[in-house]
Amino acid sequence: MAVVFLLSHTASSPRPFVEARAAAHGINMYQEIGFQKDSQGEYKASQCIHMDCLRWVKRDSYLPVGSHNLKAAAKAKLGYDPVELDPEEMLSDAVATYYMYMKYVHPFIFALCTIIPMEPDEVLRKGSGTLCEALLMVQAYHANIIFPNKQEQEFNKLTEDGHVLDSETYVGGHVEALESGVFRSDIPCRFKMNPAAFDYLVQNVEKTLRHAIEEEEGLPLDQVTNFQEVCDEIKVKLNSLKDVPNRIECPLIYHLDVGAMYPNIILTNRLQPSAMVDEATCAACDFNKPGANCQRRMTWQWRGEFMPASRSEYHRIQQQLESEKFPPLYPDGAPRAFHELSREEQAKYEKKRLADYCRKAYKKIHVTKVEERVTTICQRENSFYVDTVRAFRDRRYEFKGLHKVWKKKLSAAMETGDASEVKRCKNMEILYDSLQLAHKCILNSFYGYVMRKGARWYSMEMAGIVCFTGANIITQARELIEQIGRPLELDTDGIWCVLPNSFPENFVIKSTNAKKPKVTISYPGAMLNILVKEGFTNDQYQELQDPASLTYVTRSENSIFFEVDGPYLAMILPASKEEGKKLKKRKLMPSTEWMLYTGHFPQGLLIPCGFRMLAKAFIPWSCSNGNNLEVTGRHHHRWRQYAAILVSWAVKVV
Repeated sequence: MAVVFLLSHTASSPRPFVEARAAAHGINMYQEIGFQKDSQGEYKASQCIHMDCLRWVKRDSYLPVGSHNLKAAAKAKLGYDPVELDPEEMLSDAVATYYMYMKYVHPFIFALCTIIPMEPDEVLRKGSGTLCEALLMVQAYHANIIFPNKQEQEFNKLTEDGHVLDSETYVGGHVEALESGVFRSDIPCRFKMNPAAFDYLVQNVEKTLRHAIEEEEGLPLDQVTNFQEVCDEIKVKLNSLKDVPNRIECPLIYHLDVGAMYPNIILTNRLQPSAMVDEATCAACDFNKPGANCQRRMTWQWRGEFMPASRSEYHRIQQQLESEKFPPLYPDGAPRAFHELSREEQAKYEKKRLADYCRKAYKKIHVTKVEERVTTICQRENSFYVDTVRAFRDRRYEFKGLHKVWKKKLSAAMETGDASEVKRCKNMEILYDSLQLAHKCILNSFYGYVMRKGARWYSMEMAGIVCFTGANIITQARELIEQIGRPLELDTDGIWCVLPNSFPENFVIKSTNAKKPKVTISYPGAMLNILVKEGFTNDQYQELQDPASLTYVTRSENSIFFEVDGPYLAMILPASKEEGKKLKKRKLMPSTEWMLYTGHFPQGLLIPCGFRMLAKAFIPWSCSNGNNLEVTGRHHHRWRQYAAILVSWAVKVV
């Protein structure tokens, strides 16, 4: 039988007091019950599992930093406030902790344990990078691959032109706030569109729909019965928009985001740390022959901070230090020469002396430089890393699909009123939701892990390529949206925008396929997906066909697809206090018929999305009388409350 000890926060554990009281009576707590303090200050025992809910809240709940205490977490996740009680009667906190654990922590952690080769205590407490490395080591072992050594820090690295690097990294994803204000689907917006963009869309309607049907839906085009009808309908709407490019019209508020962007960029381009090669590596490769297409060159942006002193000035400072004495390692010891210092201490003294010199000679100690670099990716490297990412992505999609199936079964069971079936369906829904979240947690770590300090599979080039490719995809989408609508905000993996209400939306494709007699195609997503296909498909993807003869097959690969969320009823983007600046990742997204009219967010109205909270607002749409926002008398007080809340919310986010 498994024994689980559950706490909401280890620091508030009563065990230190129990240990101190036992010691006062001559009792050793470890000898009596097996609990003792570890190096992290937590009391653990080998015979049981110690679950700390705070660890889950901090790493996996996606709650804001200010909402990590028990009451805020219970309010956001469980939908109620624990009642304040005397510390001697902490029943309410215990109940909140229990339900928090049973609903979220327990299924999530033990679902991760089916993936990560670690015990539950370690899975709960370790960072996502450590968990990812443990998984990769298992996969590498099965693929008969030797583990690389851990990445070691290189002290006082020099640039190509001889400057001492203070730090180097890559340019990350592109996030930009473009507009602020209140956008509602029943309030007209002004659109200034480019007719040439609609000409381009009209010319590519057939190609766009063909790609959406065959590639995204997996449906043969010869089984579709109304293909031309849908194409003609889309063309009519696009030509109507082209004829009147400047118009005032109610908007369609969309979020167009790329599903699992970074993992799919890795899979499309066969990116893995061991595949980042240079000319020397390729020169020694047996496959490096005339006409070989196994070298895929991709661009990324490097950003470095270095000291302005030249190489010769750096060497003179080193010579000065070699003639000086430094404090002893131990008290009352002999002074040490420069060569007696450790490499880390030498680098510290060199950098400090060089910074002082630059401050006097150059009046600055740092110069920042951004440059584009090109890295070669080997398309024939052992694909264990890519295969691991693909397996996790596919399994997550499978569990996500099963979660939706059991969610529908739960709704059907609740309608019939069968209590046992409701409980069964609810348990299965929680199980598959926990499994897909566990896979999502690890899947998102494959990109960040490669830049983790001390990682075995370390590659700044790979991380830079992933981010630069993602930024180019979003930038390309923005260029099109600017010509046919209004982009509001660019996110790392998506774009928030408003399109005219008459823009083509969803279309039903009918087919003779028994399994898919009807398929709904979202045109806004389809038009962006054809752009991604044309600009970001990897035509050099190579797959090992015969391991004995090392025969590879070349094919095209692209698994990067936009997904469409919306249309929303409204979008509220607060303005900054500073002129010329916009607030990023701060928005309210109403997606029901009600908007917020109290200061509380009822359970189910908060949706975690990355590290921000999207709030479904709660003011009835009937508050407005027509399109002129004239407030009816019985809802006047709600609008006053709503305005006050928006002001206070905007002040908080600023």
